[in-house]
Amino acid sequence: MMRIPYALIPALTYVVLITACSDNSSSSTGGPVSEQMEVVETTPALAPAQSPDFNSQRNAYFGDLHVHTMYSFDAFIFGTTSSPDDAYEFARGGTIVHPAGFDMKLQVPLDFYGVTDHAFYIGVLREMANPNTEISRHPIAFGMTSLGGAVQRRSKFNEILAFMGSANGREINDPGIRKSAWDDIVAAANRHNDPGNFTAFIAYEYTAASSDRGNLHRNVIFRGDTAPELPFSRLDSSNPEDLWDWMDNNRALGIESLAIPHNSNGSNGKMFMLTDNSGRPLDDAYADQRMRNEPLVEISQVKGTSDTHPALSPNDEWADFEIMPLRVATNLYSEPNGSYVRQTFLNGLKMQAEDGTNPYKFGVIGSSDTHNATYAGEEYDYWSKIGLVDATGQLRGSVPLPEPGPNGDPYADVYFDTWSAAGLAGVWAEENTRTSIYDAFRRKETFGTSGTRMKVRFFAGYDLPDAEDPELLTKAYRNGVSMGGDLIGEAGSAPNFVGWVAKDPNSAPLDRIQIIKGWVENGETMEEVFDVACSGGPLDPATHRCPDNGARVNISDCSISSGVGASELRGNWRDPNFDPEQHAFYYVRGLENPTCRWSTWDAIRAGVAPHPDLQPTIQERVWSSPIWVTPTQ
Repeated sequence: MMRIPYALIPALTYVVLITACSDNSSSSTGGPVSEQMEVVETTPALAPAQSPDFNSQRNAYFGDLHVHTMYSFDAFIFGTTSSPDDAYEFARGGTIVHPAGFDMKLQVPLDFYGVTDHAFYIGVLREMANPNTEISRHPIAFGMTSLGGAVQRRSKFNEILAFMGSANGREINDPGIRKSAWDDIVAAANRHNDPGNFTAFIAYEYTAASSDRGNLHRNVIFRGDTAPELPFSRLDSSNPEDLWDWMDNNRALGIESLAIPHNSNGSNGKMFMLTDNSGRPLDDAYADQRMRNEPLVEISQVKGTSDTHPALSPNDEWADFEIMPLRVATNLYSEPNGSYVRQTFLNGLKMQAEDGTNPYKFGVIGSSDTHNATYAGEEYDYWSKIGLVDATGQLRGSVPLPEPGPNGDPYADVYFDTWSAAGLAGVWAEENTRTSIYDAFRRKETFGTSGTRMKVRFFAGYDLPDAEDPELLTKAYRNGVSMGGDLIGEAGSAPNFVGWVAKDPNSAPLDRIQIIKGWVENGETMEEVFDVACSGGPLDPATHRCPDNGARVNISDCSISSGVGASELRGNWRDPNFDPEQHAFYYVRGLENPTCRWSTWDAIRAGVAPHPDLQPTIQERVWSSPIWVTPTQ
């Protein structure tokens, strides 16, 4: 058995990882990846070269577009004092001290980062804790200068949150405080942006909710080095359609941005409704505005994964993955219908088939939603999300309490045990610059992971080469479409799909590649999962499933099977039931071999058995953005 290490990876591995961002890692299926997936200088450059890593056929870059620092009201009151500058230094390889006192440092630096503090009362709670400020003397600020442990902080947070939502809440909505915080956030992103080496985006979070506390949050990412004087927040409007109007107005003034919905899983069905906010049917104008402003969706993060749900995809054996069943920041159940991305793709297809409009053609990313100014940590070194409140295994419900709780439960009664070790955003871009990466967001050549740095390529076309072809990229970009693109159906011909996934060199080997298909047939939405490349033997053509590759996890120490699985998988696939007259989408899901979940690692470190009600292992995964097939007109 092979154990994933606790220690930092040696310098040699670091060099390998940096090289792997351009797909130059070795392959277990027939030669180096560079010979198969990275053929440069054979097609015209898409833009003038600006940095040494410029690649007309695009490099993989990893980042996090969901990061909270001391300026977020919740992050600060839960103990985070790290600044946007600290956050960007961390992303580039620096160390941040957790509010509980331990160091947080990435094994490998990220390529891009966006600090997304809540626009809602931005910077205000931090000023309340400063006894030299006027706002610290407001009655609601009493106790902020001497906050204690987790229990006191949660109590004070709930008190202030209730006040913010009351008629008197605007008393503490000081525009001077908000402007000072926002200016620092913008300046920090511009200071740390280093074209060719590291991209820092100006960004923030729009934190709205429906009347039944369904999550409607978005992260707003700006393309350039300028931003509006203040960010649009729920204090301006809780209707996301008003946010889009604001973004359109900024665009007319030359300030380009996009919004990324997140935690749709906690929206109670409100993130992806079949009507607008006023209850009217969705039309072309709505679809155009939403897609103009929201081309991407966050598919995985700390508060769960939003790909699909077992109740929505009962025939998908892998649907039950990191499901967070509650509305955000509540103990209220969240309705799956209208809350998950795959169903939303299907609903969009049906609208397109019936009315010719589709407001739900999202690309996908992952991110963390950390409130520690960092990432959330690896599964085996999990830092969780909200500072002092969930800093230990006992606080997050993975390790028994010293004494049972009031109801006799040996574990803390918290929802933190439903949380995940975050996600990452991946893009294929020519170079590591704001322009190049943002343009990749716009064309949806993006992917999301559940936290590991797996990479995925996905192409479709009628004249694509075999996945083993050394000029695959040249031909695929020339003759087909990549993830995020649209393919027109051709009568009498079925397209070829090419999927490729490479493992994270610091994580487990790959198990399989799958293609998820969704389509509309006789007015009904349908879905099916096809395995297309296997690490454990030949694919069963009748079941469309790979055999079990035999990978196992030793729960006593989290060691994993050695020599089982692949470092890379590639597959050519044709849909056996392709109908050029049907609206359809396809996307790739790549699966690692099983590894221990963070809660199991917590238990091992504490010397106790894993929590019996939590999944002991997970299969980390990567999702590509879809390719949509539209019937011939």
